[in-house]
Amino acid sequence: MNGLDWAVLIGYFGVMVAIGVWSHQRVDNVSDFFTAGGKMPWWLSGISHHMSGYSAVMFTGYAGIAYTYGVTSFVTWSFPIALGIAIGARLFAPRINRLRSRLHVASPLEYLKNRYNLPTQQALAWSGMLLKIVDVGAKWAAIATLLSVFTGVSLNQGILITGAVTAVYCTIGGLWADALTELGQFVIQLFAGIAMFVAVVVKLGDYGGFFGVWDRPELDGHAKPLVGPYGTVFLLAFLFIKLFEYNGGMLNQAQRYMATANAREAARSAKLSAALWLVWPLVLFFPMWMSPLLVDAEKPDGSDAYALMTEQLLPHGLLGLVIVGFFSHTMAMCSSDANAIAAVFTRDVAPVLSRRARQWTDRAGLVAARLTTVVFLGLSMAVATQVNSPTFNDIITVVIKWVAGLMGPIAIPMMLGLLRTFRRSGPTAALTSWGLGLLAFWLVNYPIHWNVDGGVPLQYQVSIPLAVSLVLYVVIGWIKPEDTPERDALIERINTDDDGSAAALPLAGQAEAAPSKPGP
Repeated sequence: MNGLDWAVLIGYFGVMVAIGVWSHQRVDNVSDFFTAGGKMPWWLSGISHHMSGYSAVMFTGYAGIAYTYGVTSFVTWSFPIALGIAIGARLFAPRINRLRSRLHVASPLEYLKNRYNLPTQQALAWSGMLLKIVDVGAKWAAIATLLSVFTGVSLNQGILITGAVTAVYCTIGGLWADALTELGQFVIQLFAGIAMFVAVVVKLGDYGGFFGVWDRPELDGHAKPLVGPYGTVFLLAFLFIKLFEYNGGMLNQAQRYMATANAREAARSAKLSAALWLVWPLVLFFPMWMSPLLVDAEKPDGSDAYALMTEQLLPHGLLGLVIVGFFSHTMAMCSSDANAIAAVFTRDVAPVLSRRARQWTDRAGLVAARLTTVVFLGLSMAVATQVNSPTFNDIITVVIKWVAGLMGPIAIPMMLGLLRTFRRSGPTAALTSWGLGLLAFWLVNYPIHWNVDGGVPLQYQVSIPLAVSLVLYVVIGWIKPEDTPERDALIERINTDDDGSAAALPLAGQAEAAPSKPGP
């Protein structure tokens, strides 16, 4: 990097902070902070939903898969995400939006107290928060590692810089700041991705051109859609997992659906996100597929291939823009996760732990939301600083597996609890599927994995916990149905398309959520 690249990077950080400061005026209460008050345009929600699913892992871990196996990196990652979100546009997005518009909640898990009971809500809230601390910590470590390669700053300094800038804008501006910065980050990544794509296509003239290059021995097998450990079983398992994860199972995407004005707008935002996931990763992945021709990766898994290409192919200025693209994806995901976890703690956990929290005014709730965001980011950054420890070295290699494997037991009760089909499944089904799903993850990934020659294949490591949770949730619901008039009424409000009598019915045993007391 030279002075021009540094100017691009510093300018980017400055713009992110400025957006956060500008967004501050749009945040008057907790609803604004966590769900944008239901005023976010569908197109902004869709772009934000798309961007909040990326991180630097795209340019390291998946770049390594693309370097080694080729187009399967798209077929078994971006494509199932796009298909899962497209299905969720009809199945989940409208219902999640009605959580805010009908039930007046600000956290995706807030409705679980009435759908099941308080213990179920707390189990899902605490396990989701703990998983996200490790997940986001790994994301900080990934982007700090790239920053270290390009700039020479230490890993801890990189974590501090990126985490501090993210903390400023997402703490000040809430979900509005997250969405607006993600819009800016999308525009930056658009230019950076196209610049890298064009640079690689021009370079391919020396290797047979855009179409002839696939016959090169360096790309042997790169055109096969399913190869190596990424076969049909893995694809089907990943599609099933991403259907739940990217439609709200990991919480931050659910907030994008909640932030739109109504159910129809939420569905439109999901369709836009699905279209972007289907098209845009092709532009990003193509240079990675060609990387064996252009660079020799220094790491055995090829995870440094994309970074090496940017240094070789792009002039200064554009190099800085691509580096900013690395940051944009990671900061988008981490800031959205911080906002989601702050919502869960402030709305679901704090009122259980403290009587005072149940009486917070608008102003006190907003202060608590911002403090929780800072604390979450601080904890995740602390985890990231342990990247050189033996423990974290293990976590950084399996973080994708952890998220995919542990997401199922957390997401199944939350997501399927929205649907009429599963109204018989109550607290017993939810808690049992959650607990035994987590146990299945531990057994498959550790004791059984250690005792199987060659280990348990990756597709079974990530899919078995979700399958166990799903089967238990359905079967226990039929064996021990716990549907009640109150729970049925709640489900009807979530599933009713219009604002007729079913939507207007008050929940038995629950007063309509009243607005908080005004601040002083």
